[in-house]
Amino acid sequence: MTKGIRFLLAVGVLMLGFVIVPKLHAEEYAIDNSHSTVGFTTTHLMVSKVSGQFNDYEGTINFDPSNLDASKINLTVKVPTIDTNNEKRDGHLKGADFFDAEMFPTITFVSKKITKEGDKYTVTGDLTIKGVTKEVTFATDIAGPVNSPMGGSAIGISAAGKINRQDYGVTWNKAMDNGGLMVSDDVDIHVSIEAHKK
Repeated sequence: MTKGIRFLLAVGVLMLGFVIVPKLHAEEYAIDNSHSTVGFTTTHLMVSKVSGQFNDYEGTINFDPSNLDASKINLTVKVPTIDTNNEKRDGHLKGADFFDAEMFPTITFVSKKITKEGDKYTVTGDLTIKGVTKEVTFATDIAGPVNSPMGGSAIGISAAGKINRQDYGVTWNKAMDNGGLMVSDDVDIHVSIEAHKK
């Protein structure tokens, strides 16, 4: 086989690759904090539910409903902004017994895979708390994109999942006189995000 023929075959294979391999690209959206919530709920004294949220966070979402392989979610939460509607409790949560906000000022989530079955999505990714990274999965609803009256397009994401705080070194607890623990190890995470196309 001559060099010329080999060159033409190589060019043909390369061009074929451009034709059959889809371009991995998804539109990028920025999180709108004023229309979003990053919250959590735990059980207190084994009888009641106590909820809180983080008031400051940032992140981007790349989303294409027809190309989920190129879609991803990145979220960074600022731990010192934790808010449970109780200043004393918030101070305890920021301390070394819980999140140790001075040493670990952020919580991050980086998605690894987004899948869809029917009209429901599942988002799997790495959640990092106090320097410990674990893979977690969230049941997720994704709405949109829609045209926003403010210009551009917007999407909405609602995600829910459960983690064990002990897995991340958030270990403080206190035994109750009648058995059981003051704070549950299981923490329900609930996130509602509105994001606008950059």
